[in-house]
Amino acid sequence: MEVLSGPSRRLFLVWTLVIQLVLYGSVVFTAEGIKSCKLLYDSKSDWKVLSRLEPLANKNFTVETMEQGESYTYVFQLCGDAGGVPGAGVVQVDKGTEKKTTVIGVYNATQAIGANDWVMLIYRNGDAYNAHCSKEKRKAFVMISCNRKVDMGQLEVLSEEREREQDCFYLFKLDSSAVCPDVQSKLSTGSILLIMCVNSAKTQTPYMYQYEIL
Repeated sequence: MEVLSGPSRRLFLVWTLVIQLVLYGSVVFTAEGIKSCKLLYDSKSDWKVLSRLEPLANKNFTVETMEQGESYTYVFQLCGDAGGVPGAGVVQVDKGTEKKTTVIGVYNATQAIGANDWVMLIYRNGDAYNAHCSKEKRKAFVMISCNRKVDMGQLEVLSEEREREQDCFYLFKLDSSAVCPDVQSKLSTGSILLIMCVNSAKTQTPYMYQYEIL
């Protein structure tokens, strides 16, 4: 057996330490995943749904939009700091001169509902509206639907509903094979009908919304 000494031994120890740090860091990185999220209502069913999104963790998804002459960038991250903003699950960045960042929803107020080939992720408790929706806090709905052709698709902005007194929201869409069932879905490809029951408070009557996501 060869015994290392002098510079060779020091180099060997350095590389051993580097390898250990890389391995340890990988374990920590992977273990965080969805565990950074805090569910609004801690339930086994929500955690089970959320666990299906584990492959999407620790990645920023970005989309740029032009709305009435104003340009915005939206950033979504699963259970992580979207755009580097602590606690934010979805942010809106005004690309104008002010470069203002608005938090749409935070991941310590998460809900996750789903069916065979889709998951709806809800982030609540974003920044309050200034003049809309009775100045309530913003919230984001991220519809993640099955697409076996992509691991992680392109984030899309489908709608912002703010012309109402309450229960305003931003609606986003993302395709991913992560939510696809083991067996091919019986639903027609390219179309998902989602009925969302959104409670503005536990004691209030749910509002019903329908969206066909193509």
